[in-house]
Amino acid sequence: MTSQKYDFRQFQEELARLEQKVEKQQAAKPPGGKPLGKKALAAQRMAMAREEFLALRKRHELTVADVVAFFPEEEGIAYLQDLIAAAQAKPRRSRKA
Repeated sequence: MTSQKYDFRQFQEELARLEQKVEKQQAAKPPGGKPLGKKALAAQRMAMAREEFLALRKRHELTVADVVAFFPEEEGIAYLQDLIAAAQAKPRRSRKA
C-alpha cells in the first residue's frame, strides 16, 4: 500500500461514489434510443465496475491481498474461491434441436 494512511472508511466512501455514478448512468438512456436487454445491461455494468475498480486499485497501489484483507477471513477465502471457480468454469452447452 502507499505510505499515506488509507482506511476502510475511505474505501467505502469511494465505492459508494462509484455506485451512485453507475446508478445515474443507468437512468440515462443509451445513445441509440433503444433500451439494452438484461444481458447487455449486466455486461455493460460489469465492464464499467471492473474498469473503475481497477482504476481505484491502481491509484492506491492495492494488491489482491490488500483488497481481500478488508473482508473477514472467511469472506475473503470465499471471494477468492469464487474468483477461481469463475475463471475455471466451463461454458454451458447448448441444447440440441
